[in-house]
Amino acid sequence: MQPIKSRITKALNHGSYVETCDNSGAKLLRIISFFGAKTVAGRKPSGGICDMIMASVRRGTPEMRKQVVFAVIVRQRKEFRRQSGERIKFEDNAAVVLKDESGSPKGTLIKGAIPREVAERWPMVSKLATIVV
Repeated sequence: MQPIKSRITKALNHGSYVETCDNSGAKLLRIISFFGAKTVAGRKPSGGICDMIMASVRRGTPEMRKQVVFAVIVRQRKEFRRQSGERIKFEDNAAVVLKDESGSPKGTLIKGAIPREVAERWPMVSKLATIVV
């Protein structure tokens, strides 16, 4: 996992529901925790694009439901700022389910666009993406 140059707005909270944009079998995820979240004592962590999360599968195939999985947030509705000054936002919040902490995706296809920041930090995820914005 590499550092990113953009200033990402932390838009998704603990307990937020996020749709998946891959064909892993999960449809809806609920965020349980964020990896590497640093906050003030007593404050709930939050995250944005490129953050790795642990999530429970709420909707999906019977094999995937009620499992705890690793995932990466690839889209968020709240706009974030790139180093060039432009601001990017998407229509929905979406994540990609991972096999383990190494970063290899569980599915074989990612639907929709992903930002360049995700492609830089998670190269295995960007290989499956159809569009990189």
